[in-house]
Amino acid sequence: MELKKVQEIVDRWIQDHGVRYFDELTNMAQLTEEVGEVARIIARRYGEQSEKESDKTKDLGEELADVIFVVLCLANQTGVDLQQAFDKKMKTKSERDHNRHHNNPKLK
Repeated sequence: MELKKVQEIVDRWIQDHGVRYFDELTNMAQLTEEVGEVARIIARRYGEQSEKESDKTKDLGEELADVIFVVLCLANQTGVDLQQAFDKKMKTKSERDHNRHHNNPKLK
């Protein structure tokens, strides 16, 4: 699915189920909170920290989807076309990083 379509789905959800978008600073705080929840799962499930019993039921996919949702909200309310930005970023990364990563002995 195109990012433009996903942005439209989120905007429609905000119109149908939310009253309005939270302001940008509130959404930035929300994004930070959601990324923190992802970090907690990763640190405990895949890192060296022990996983608490209450953390074992946390769904990493759901937490990542929360991050995506808030990013889409921020893009919508600031007028960012994520499809255009993502395509541009992938082009830049492909041109800049192809040889760099292939020539990195740490990745062999």
